[in-house]
Amino acid sequence: MAAAGTLAKHEQILVLDPPTDLKFKGPFTDVVTTNLKLRNPSDRKVCFKVKTTAPRRYCVRPNSGIIDPGSTVTVSVMLQPFDYDPNEKSKHKFMVQTIFAPPSTSDMEAVWKEAKPDDLMDSKLRCVFEMPNENDKLNDVEASKSAPVLNTSKQDGPMPKAHSVSLNDTETRKLVEECKRLQADVMKLSDENRHLREEGLRLRKVTHSDKSGSPTALALRENGSNPLPSLLVVIAAIFIGFFLGKFIL
Repeated sequence: MAAAGTLAKHEQILVLDPPTDLKFKGPFTDVVTTNLKLRNPSDRKVCFKVKTTAPRRYCVRPNSGIIDPGSTVTVSVMLQPFDYDPNEKSKHKFMVQTIFAPPSTSDMEAVWKEAKPDDLMDSKLRCVFEMPNENDKLNDVEASKSAPVLNTSKQDGPMPKAHSVSLNDTETRKLVEECKRLQADVMKLSDENRHLREEGLRLRKVTHSDKSGSPTALALRENGSNPLPSLLVVIAAIFIGFFLGKFIL
């Protein structure tokens, strides 16, 4: 039993994937996440805890827990954004500390506090920062170009749904362009309406000064103030109907 305990102290019971390096691929202008898989090949429950030398730079979920026999837990390690310097080597490290779960695991803090040093197992991993190279960028571009072709290769199953999403993106761009064009037309009509209102005000001033009250002056006032608002309403109705028709279809 003592020999087994000594062996457990040095040999990690869990199988880690990746086993030694946690790789984070840039750019590091946003959160970069990498996964660490912990598999328990034994027939006993195992408690685990994930620690790091740079706790302010990482968010780990979950950072502790219990793994059932034969089960696997995926730990997400999220690196916070920072200014990347390719000449600076990362000194950040992680440690996965484990212990076989005692019969009662209701108080995990007490389990770790009462654990004997000989019962603890640990594995260390170093953090590696990588920037995407030109080949990776080209592969990403080629993958994005080939995706619509793969979606059209089948006419049944889930593939048509993915293809319809691509068509909707194209249709959306057309709608945006049409929206901009219609907005420009509305602005133009608004300017014309403003000019006509000014003309109507001028005509009203002329009619008041002349005190003519003639049918011609009255007709000019009505023609100068009424048609354009109605025309704007018609344009707005066409604009809304066009948009609704596109989205409903």
